[in-house]
Amino acid sequence: MIRIKLLAIALSIFMVLDEEFSVSKADVPHPDTNKKSTIFEIPKPEKEPGQLLNKTPAPITVTATVYFPEPGQTDDTPFTTADGSKINEKNPGKHRWIAVSRDLHSRWGGEISYGDSLLVSGISEELDGLYIVRDTMNKRIRKRIDILVGRQDEIMGKWKNVQISKFIASSGPEG
Repeated sequence: MIRIKLLAIALSIFMVLDEEFSVSKADVPHPDTNKKSTIFEIPKPEKEPGQLLNKTPAPITVTATVYFPEPGQTDDTPFTTADGSKINEKNPGKHRWIAVSRDLHSRWGGEISYGDSLLVSGISEELDGLYIVRDTMNKRIRKRIDILVGRQDEIMGKWKNVQISKFIASSGPEG
């Protein structure tokens, strides 16, 4: 019984204070005023939720070459990449896959992993763009990327001072 009386007294004190100091009432602006309330104001995101954000770390300068999926330029399983992906035998270049030298790969202390997307620039309009890391190169090769193409693509070459950077996509505003 005493608990109920104490609870009733505490509740009535709270109600008196509430009316006096407007503790439970938020400072809500009138719809006709331009004054913004600072209570519970939620900042608007700079980007729309779900929009891809391009957060690219500093680029790495490498040499770029191309390779064909054939035993002379790969191992004895030319249509299977190091991460186990299967290459389309009729059109290998359609994948936009890339091999990186082991010094760049996370497995050997680098910052790039299988499945990472890389932005490549400095080769040509045709070859610059976004690639997915699916393969690695022989351990003797350093600071290099190898772009998967097919013989029918008729692309050959070696390009120095090519810039690569990891492309990190996320949804929502930067946090």
